[in-house]
Amino acid sequence: MADCKIVRHSESYEGKQGLTYFSGISAESVDAKALCMHLLEMPPGASAKPHFHEAHETAIFMLEGVVEFRHGYELEHLDRVAAGDFVYIPAGVPHQPYNPTDKIAKAIIARTDPNEQESVVLL
Repeated sequence: MADCKIVRHSESYEGKQGLTYFSGISAESVDAKALCMHLLEMPPGASAKPHFHEAHETAIFMLEGVVEFRHGYELEHLDRVAAGDFVYIPAGVPHQPYNPTDKIAKAIIARTDPNEQESVVLL
């Protein structure tokens, strides 16, 4: 039987998307087999590089702040996400989140691939 594990909020890493994530649950941190979950803190003015995840779905819960994100095959859609909102991004859908405000934005991000950066494709 596998052991339960606790990951302390301490280490961060720079994702291919150009944002800094705080390590959480992943194949690397706890030997997860089918999911990962991280904390993202977006400073004012921060923007990810346009990208998609070719092999996994993404679920996001906004903890605080406001972000906007472009999405769609030509990044033709624009939505605003605020604290308390959930976002679902299917595998293969291009997107680009950014923080247009002067306040930090925080979100919990969960994905169906334990190796979160493996299927990130930059546009």
